Amino acid sequence: MGVVVKGVLVSQDQWTAVDRYITDLFVPPDPILDAALQSTAEAGMPQINVAPNQGQLLHILALSIQARSILEIGTLGGYSTIWIARALPPDGTLVTLEANPAHAEVARANIARAQLGDMVQVRVGPALETLPQLAAEGHDPFDLVFIDADKINTPAYFEWALKLARPGSLIITDNVVRDGAVIDTASDDPSVQGVQRFNSSLAAEPRVTATVIQTVGSKGYDGLAIALVKGA
Repeated sequence: MGVVVKGVLVSQDQWTAVDRYITDLFVPPDPILDAALQSTAEAGMPQINVAPNQGQLLHILALSIQARSILEIGTLGGYSTIWIARALPPDGTLVTLEANPAHAEVARANIARAQLGDMVQVRVGPALETLPQLAAEGHDPFDLVFIDADKINTPAYFEWALKLARPGSLIITDNVVRDGAVIDTASDDPSVQGVQRFNSSLAAEPRVTATVIQTVGSKGYDGLAIALVKGA
């Protein structure tokens, strides 16, 4: 797969090489993060974690708003969890939701290795069950929400994110372009349809200021949605 830029075909190989160049410049070697990736692969889990430079972006965004409380929907092996938890102050907290118990165990081990176990709580179960539990517990509003779970339910996850956020919170949603398939109105892919519904609801949502940016890199062609929750 590739795209034509100024008459030149730019391929996945080049995107990956540029990502490697960016990572070499801006993301120092990190044995903890490397171990998280390795354990995820060894457990036979899907290799769908964010790229290192994307992890750095999430870290910077959390730092920029001085986040003290973070919600992550979709843990996988805890790679992105570690990135964003490291942006928290010593008394900060992160709640991450994972539907698969086996994935959650790998994530817990990776988070413990990163010495973040005291501030990170992994909750196991379908997010559409654990999100209402968070609300029922009266959890304080989250400063940042990162949505990176199954795409079919992304619109519902976003609605819960709004309920659990506050004015000034950031809601970041991954994989919202789907190799460009998001513009295919005839797509019968449930994940594409879920993202299409999400993008439409995000654009129409008066409680946020939002945009979507396309991304290319080692993870292919996709995009991120970034929404800032407005004040009253």
